[in-house]
Amino acid sequence: MGARGSAVETAYQELRERIVSGSYEPGHAFSQVQLARELELSRTPLREALQRLEAEGLVVSQANRGVVVAPIDLADLEASYALRLLVEPAVVSAILGRVTPADLDEMRQALAAMGRSDLSSRTFQLAHWDFHRALLKRCPPGIETMIESQLTQIDRHQRLYFSRPVAVSDVMVTDRKFLEAVEAGDAGSARDVLTFHLLDTALGVIATGDPGHRFCSLPIAIRGQAFGLGGLDDLRAGRQAQISWRHPTTDVVRELETTHLRVV
Repeated sequence: MGARGSAVETAYQELRERIVSGSYEPGHAFSQVQLARELELSRTPLREALQRLEAEGLVVSQANRGVVVAPIDLADLEASYALRLLVEPAVVSAILGRVTPADLDEMRQALAAMGRSDLSSRTFQLAHWDFHRALLKRCPPGIETMIESQLTQIDRHQRLYFSRPVAVSDVMVTDRKFLEAVEAGDAGSARDVLTFHLLDTALGVIATGDPGHRFCSLPIAIRGQAFGLGGLDDLRAGRQAQISWRHPTTDVVRELETTHLRVV
C-alpha cells in the first residue's frame, strides 16, 4: 500500500471508529478542513475515506450540509440481521470441517476477553466480533465479504445494547454454547445455536432502540426456514418471543433461553 493508500486507510479507520463508537452522533456534519488538520492529512485522502464510509451507509451527503453521519434506521438494521440469518448459520455449519485448533484458540481467547468485568461496551463489542470472525474467515471470500458488509451496518446499532449488563450476560451464554458445539464438531447444534443467537441479538438490539418496532424483514426471512418465530407481540409487551424448530434438536439447543427469546 502506497503513502496515499495508507493515508486513506488511516482516515477511514479513525472516522469509522468515531461513528460506530458514538463519538459522532447521527446528523454530525463533517468539517473537512478541520478533519484534515486534525488527522494531518491532505483533503484528497480524506475525501476518499468519506466516500468509502458513504458506500457502507455510515455517512450521507446532504445539500447545504455536506457529509453527515447517517441516521440510525432500525428497518435497515433488521434487514441486515435477516440476511445474516439466511446465510450465516448454514454456511458456518458447512465449513466446520475447516476449523483449525488455532481458530478455536482465537474463539476461546475472545470469549475470555468478553468475560472481563472491566470492559467498556465498545471493547466487549470488538471482542464479540473477534469471536465470530475466527470462523467467518473460513468462509468462501465472497460470502465472507457479504457477511462483513452486514456487520458494518449492525456495528453502530449494538453499542447501546451492549451497555446493558443483561445483554452481555445473554450474549455470553449463547456464545459459550456455540463454542462448545464448534469444539465438538456438531454442525447441527452449531447451526441452531447460531440461529438462536442471531435472532436473539436482533430482537434485543431492535427492542432496545424501539420497543414498539414493527418487524418486517425478519418474519419474511424466517418463512420457509427450518424454524419458526412467534410472540413478537409479546416482545413488544416486554415478554419473550418464542423460537421452535421443525427438526429434532439437541439438549444444548432446547435449553437456550435469554431475556428476549426462548425455545418452545
